[in-house]
Amino acid sequence: MSTYRYRARDATGALRSGTLAADSEAAAAAQLIDSGASPLEIVEERAAGAGGLKLPAGLFQRKITTDDLILFSRQMYSITKAGVPIIQGLARLAESTPNPRFAAILHEISRDLEGGREISAAFARHPEVFDTLYVSMLRVGEMTGEIERAFQSLYQYLANDKVVANRIKTAMRYPIFVIVAIGIAIGVLTVLVIPAFAKVFASTNLALPLPTRIILGISDFANRNWPAILAAIGAGVFAFRRWTATEAGRLAWDRARLKIPKVGSVLLRATLARFTRALGIALAAGVPITHALVSVARASGNAHIAAKIVAMRTGVERGDSLLRTAGQAGVFTPVVLQMIAVGEETGQLDAMMLEVADFYDREVEYDVANLSAIIEPVLTVVVGVMVLVLALGVFLPMWDLTQLAGRR
Repeated sequence: MSTYRYRARDATGALRSGTLAADSEAAAAAQLIDSGASPLEIVEERAAGAGGLKLPAGLFQRKITTDDLILFSRQMYSITKAGVPIIQGLARLAESTPNPRFAAILHEISRDLEGGREISAAFARHPEVFDTLYVSMLRVGEMTGEIERAFQSLYQYLANDKVVANRIKTAMRYPIFVIVAIGIAIGVLTVLVIPAFAKVFASTNLALPLPTRIILGISDFANRNWPAILAAIGAGVFAFRRWTATEAGRLAWDRARLKIPKVGSVLLRATLARFTRALGIALAAGVPITHALVSVARASGNAHIAAKIVAMRTGVERGDSLLRTAGQAGVFTPVVLQMIAVGEETGQLDAMMLEVADFYDREVEYDVANLSAIIEPVLTVVVGVMVLVLALGVFLPMWDLTQLAGRR
């Protein structure tokens, strides 16, 4: 029996952590679920004084991707709709899946079902693959006898969620590419181009203007210390990634991303599209709203907004309306708040949330397609400043040298 360190959210949505003893990671997850908690992270602790290097299990195994879950959910929908026993269907999928790690999990779920465990409980033993939203919808499908509909809804949600996630990546990829390209251009000019001019200036007794002296000083510093500069950049990137991997760092970075000019508004709408679609599908499947809020919080993909969504559950449990708690969260747009109000008045909150998701999906798709037109003015200004600096610092002295040569 091993010791596992865990992080989980209890029935109130509060975060808790600690250690527990279990035979496996799946058994540890089952203990947490049986106690009413939703596991977020489970890590096995190394024994004190253990010698040698212990590699994490599955280090060299292929990761289970969203594409794997999309294909699995679609196949399970077809299998359950056709009336094939779910245990038999899981065994067949485990044999046909190209991902060995996923195949092992499906075999374990099949064995749990053969042992009499409920479907949702068997899936819940693998929180690293099937999140709380996935398990909650399966649990409702079990209770209503419509497990095939649950898999269909999950397939549709995951497929749409992947599209939105790809749009978010595209929205961030273009500005990052522009920044990196400008950085490389500045580096080439500083290390290769400007030193060539410096040799020309050094061969004359011409008094150099202040901008030129500054540029030459920076170039000389970069040429003498470029290994240290590259090491500092690498260390900075590594430190940033480690910081964003922590809960506080991820929360701060996700909050800051939403404030980036132009790009932040695209990220906010994409995040709200993911949240409203997940909430709409969960409510349509029959998941209680208090459970749905906690389940879909992680589906938003933004730690800052997820924290606000989890906090909304407390207000709803106190008897406040969803509209009031959403307004107090301070992260939702007027469109979302208006559709929540209409949904609560008409009793069609699930349909309204799906309508908002479709609306924002179209907006984000348009914005991402035209992202270059949004960033081009900024890029033009940056390039213009670079040209101005070069003109003042490099070409003006060259002009003076040309004038001096003409006089001779």
